Amino acid sequence: MKTNPLLFCLLFLLANSYKTHSQSREVIVKTTDKSITIDGLGTDKAWDEANQIDDFFQYFPADTSKANFQTSVKIIRDENNLYFLAKSLTKDQNIVVPSLRRDWTGWGIDNLTFLFDTFNDQTNGFQFGTNPEGVQRESLMSNGMNDWRRDNNSSWDTKWETEAKIFDGYILNEIKIPLKFLNFPEGSKSWGLNVNRYNSSENEWTNWIQRPRNQFIHSLAYLGKMTFEDPLGKSKAPLAIIPYINGIASKNFEENTELSSLSFGGDAKIPIGNGLNLDLTLNPDFSQVEVDDQIVNLTRFEVSLPEKRQFFIQNSDLFTNFGDSRDGRPFFSRRIGVAKDKYGNTIENKIIAGARLSGKLDENWRVGFLHMITDEDIENEIPSNNNTVFSLQKKLFTRSNLSLLVINRETTKDYDFVDVNERFNRLVGLDYNLASADNVFVGRAYYHKSFKPDTNKDDDDSSFGAKIERNTRQSTIELGASFIGEDFKSDLGFVRRTDLLKITPEYKLKFYPTN
Repeated sequence: MKTNPLLFCLLFLLANSYKTHSQSREVIVKTTDKSITIDGLGTDKAWDEANQIDDFFQYFPADTSKANFQTSVKIIRDENNLYFLAKSLTKDQNIVVPSLRRDWTGWGIDNLTFLFDTFNDQTNGFQFGTNPEGVQRESLMSNGMNDWRRDNNSSWDTKWETEAKIFDGYILNEIKIPLKFLNFPEGSKSWGLNVNRYNSSENEWTNWIQRPRNQFIHSLAYLGKMTFEDPLGKSKAPLAIIPYINGIASKNFEENTELSSLSFGGDAKIPIGNGLNLDLTLNPDFSQVEVDDQIVNLTRFEVSLPEKRQFFIQNSDLFTNFGDSRDGRPFFSRRIGVAKDKYGNTIENKIIAGARLSGKLDENWRVGFLHMITDEDIENEIPSNNNTVFSLQKKLFTRSNLSLLVINRETTKDYDFVDVNERFNRLVGLDYNLASADNVFVGRAYYHKSFKPDTNKDDDDSSFGAKIERNTRQSTIELGASFIGEDFKSDLGFVRRTDLLKITPEYKLKFYPTN
């Protein structure tokens, strides 16, 4: 077995992982029995009872002063919902809203974003954002939100309400978020909270909890506390059953031919306790899935497109946050439902059924289990496969974690057109994710080994790597290395190429202008 010296660097830095980053600001969320209408006006009497957060800090252009244009947010709840009324001061009514599309993204856009850490682990959370036109975006956050591309899943959607009004000198955003769509421990007394805002007229980023500019503004390492006057009850995520039926009939009168087909299936989402979700699917067609991103690929490697099928979204980090996300990801859910025909073309491979259990077992343990059966296509020489993924994650120290991954892809029976060495592919892996309390040190180390029917001791079938980063106000230093063996194989993964050794040192020296 090959070893990587960078693994020992992470062990040396574990001591930086147990110090708790203080939560210095707190807001008490009162409970009301008065009704609130989401109209962007904030005239309901319930708002007179609400406590508010204000006195925002700058994040950009400076991180040492208070915001030039302040934001205040009133917060209150009833038995079923959280309510927010945000007043954002502005210089004028010149705002930037380039798109009315849901899940908008990009810099330079006027917006207000709420971060919720419902389990107080500073590792996983929910993000809700809106803008002066009331357009919504929401996402799931994982791994402390250290990497915007990897740790932010905007394909997740839920139902909530928001309205916005633009007035002379300020903007009002009124928001209602149902508690039933969020996972949290039964009897929760507090959540982690932060609110971020971008003001385009001043080119000013501000937030409720002050953080240094060298840290990502959405990082879960810097949160205040939202304490509930009355502890929350049990998470009331609803049972959802979504059946479908799809039929077509046609006749060609010139050729006197007829065509007809009928398909049916459905999905179910079943909450288990306060932290687990069970997703079931039968004969899915994914007809409501958002269209793929349009990407022009000028390289010789395939492109990793984001997963947008809702069945795979919830707690997706439990399955995908392993290995090297660019070159050696052991599991990539978009492999399920597509296959190569006998000519090497990628075509749709029908999914017969699937089950997926994911979420928190308790404060320190998370679990993910996925099993899907794909259909055979004899004409195109595509076998039926059982696809199984299991992961178990243990929280370590304040924000770090250790994860086990097991993957199995196996044909359901012997096929004449399937080579003996292609009948199954298995993988076992272990990943350690490091994140210090103040997020100065972040990193990861992993080791994965694949198996196939003719595996022998001389095969170079492992993939391993490590990366450590120290990010301070003055500089960032990073050292990483990864290796993918020539015989390493993950049929359900995203591996650009094998026989790869990559070393990635990086150093940044930072200068901050004074004007």
